Amino acid sequence: MPSGLIALLDDVAGIAKLTASSLDDVAAAAGKAGSKAAGVVIDDTAVTPRYVMGLTPDRELPIIWKIAKGSLRNKLLFLLPAALVLSAVAPWLLPPLLMLGGAFLCFEAAEKLLEAMQGGHDLAEEALETHSSTELEDQKVSGAIRTDFILSGEIMAIALGTVAAEPIWEQAIILVVVAFLITAGVYGVVGFIVKMDDIGLHLAERRSAGARMLGRAMVKAMPVLMGILSVVGTAAMLWVGGGLIVHGLHEFHWDLIPGAIHHVAAGAAHGLPAIAPAVEWVVNAVGAGIVGLIVGGIVVAALHLFKKH
Repeated sequence: MPSGLIALLDDVAGIAKLTASSLDDVAAAAGKAGSKAAGVVIDDTAVTPRYVMGLTPDRELPIIWKIAKGSLRNKLLFLLPAALVLSAVAPWLLPPLLMLGGAFLCFEAAEKLLEAMQGGHDLAEEALETHSSTELEDQKVSGAIRTDFILSGEIMAIALGTVAAEPIWEQAIILVVVAFLITAGVYGVVGFIVKMDDIGLHLAERRSAGARMLGRAMVKAMPVLMGILSVVGTAAMLWVGGGLIVHGLHEFHWDLIPGAIHHVAAGAAHGLPAIAPAVEWVVNAVGAGIVGLIVGGIVVAALHLFKKH
């Protein structure tokens, strides 16, 4: 075989190896970015089922599909280009923007806690008051997509913050992967949640005793699951929002609060060496959650005071 062809094949093999390595790096970075945004993802999953309350069962999945398409459009057409421009032109803006986003998450969580303490909003009553219609569907879809835009913005910002040091083309690929995977994951889970009672009723009518038992358990579990999702989503928002603020303070070398949390976490981990990594993570998460609760409470109090005046 001519030496030139051998050299060419060697070059092709080298490029292939480099490409495979880059794809592995992209997949790993996308996974890391997605996990960093877990708190917002959980809240997104907890919030969305509320938008199909009051609609007939046959319209639930079509509505979720519409919201999912709107969510993907938010991420790919608006948020992704904005994130890449920010990364290329003004990367120094990312930490303060993430801190602002974190403060918003803390505010949302604090609002939910305040609403829960005041008795909350009766979703069952809303379901009785509403009915299936094109106007109602459009209203719910547009409201869900607006809410999703904010949550998706947080997801993309957190993902960008995780991969900000990567080349711009790799950032773009990672953000596209994150957008597709998170949208599919969130709305796949939401679709299962909203149809869980229907699936349970279907199984409860089967001849098999095991299927009937499973069906009844699914129907009974539905409200419990929604309650758990709401609590976990609120806690995750406080943890993620507070974590973004703590990390931002560290980026600006304001290390009083980040240093205190790190010191307590390191001390707790030292006291329990057998499970040191888990203990350190939990203490850091609790510390971030406390910061998030304080920040969210301050924002809520300020807004309520402003409304009174």
